[in-house]
Formats: sequence, C-alpha cells, structure tokens
Amino acid sequence: MTGQVRTVDGRVAGRRGQATRQKLLDCLSEMLSSSPYRDVKVIDVARRAGTSPATFYQYFPDVEGAVLEIAESMAKEGASLTELVAGQSWTGKAAWQTAEDLVEGFLAFWRKNDAILRVVDLGAAEGDKRFYKIRMKILNSVNNSLADAIKDLQSRGRVGKEVNAAAVAGSLVAMLASVAGHQKGFQSWGVKQSELKPSLALLVHLGVTGKKPTK
Repeated sequence: MTGQVRTVDGRVAGRRGQATRQKLLDCLSEMLSSSPYRDVKVIDVARRAGTSPATFYQYFPDVEGAVLEIAESMAKEGASLTELVAGQSWTGKAAWQTAEDLVEGFLAFWRKNDAILRVVDLGAAEGDKRFYKIRMKILNSVNNSLADAIKDLQSRGRVGKEVNAAAVAGSLVAMLASVAGHQKGFQSWGVKQSELKPSLALLVHLGVTGKKPTK
C-alpha cells in the first residue's frame, strides 16, 4: 500500500499501521464471503486479524466504514470494464467477439467480487447513497461506452435513429448485472455456464447492433 493512510483521528499511519489496516480489510473481505453482512462484528474481524477491536477503531469508524473502503477499491478496479467496449468493433464478425468478451469480462468481475457486490447491492437497495454511487460507478464504466458505441453505429447509418442509445445501453447493463448476480441460480434451471455466456452475448449483440451475429 502506497501513499498516506490516516487513522480515524487524522494521524498518518506508518508502514506497520498500514499493514495492519490492510490485514483488517483482507480479513473482512474473507468474512463477507462466508457470513451475512449483518452478522459481521468488529470483534470478530479484529480476532481474525490477530489484533484488538481498539486497533480496528483506529482505522475505521465501524464495519460499514471498512466495507465502503473495500467497495471503493473494487469500483476503481471495475473502471477497467470500459476497456471491454470502448474502442472495440461492433460491425461484422468482430461484433460477436466484442459481445462475447464483454459478457465474459462482466461475469468474471462479478464472480471475483461476489461477496462485496452483494453488500453494495443491499446498501443501494436500502437507499444508502454511498453504496448507490459505488454501484453506479461500476455500471457506468460499461453503460457509457455501450451508449457511445450505439451512437457511433447510428452516425454511420447501421442503427436506426429511432433507437434511444442511452435506454438500450442502460437496459443491457441492468440485464448483465442481474444475470451476473444470479449466476449460481441458473444452475437450478439446468443452465450451464457454457450455455449462459453465448446466450447473453447474443442478447447484447442484438441490443447494440439490432442484428443477428455473424460468426
């Protein structure tokens, strides 16, 4: 960890303090993967990290504050999702590859960050603006690039002017997020991951280009 990291009371944490702080965050992340968010207590996080609750409170006001730190870091990582769309081709055979890459990258990101994303979704659903902003930051990394891609196709006469680029892009991103968060549920419907991805890519391709893919 680089840069200045401060304690709750404003002091700059040294290298050892930064390491302790990061260990607390790592332990909290692990606990969120196996325990309901509401059940995670400061004393349990501190014990897992081999330190005390007093030490935890030196760096975070509460569990929620630490969760927001993890979520913010994840959102920064999520900004790279825009690379799956921005500057990619949405014409001819290349469009199918772009759709597949977007679906693969999006689902992989959700699987990797499943635990913290569940907490972000919960907070956003309950109206917490902090979690809502984090969720939108992640979704916007794809939404804005998709909207730009559709507008570009419109400018070249490949997509009709009657199409609302922002509405289509937003609908596709909402669909991707919903499916990504429900990946395990598809198994109960008899749908394998290998079957889910091409089906989702087909919907994305149709949504952006308005055409069936050329493979």
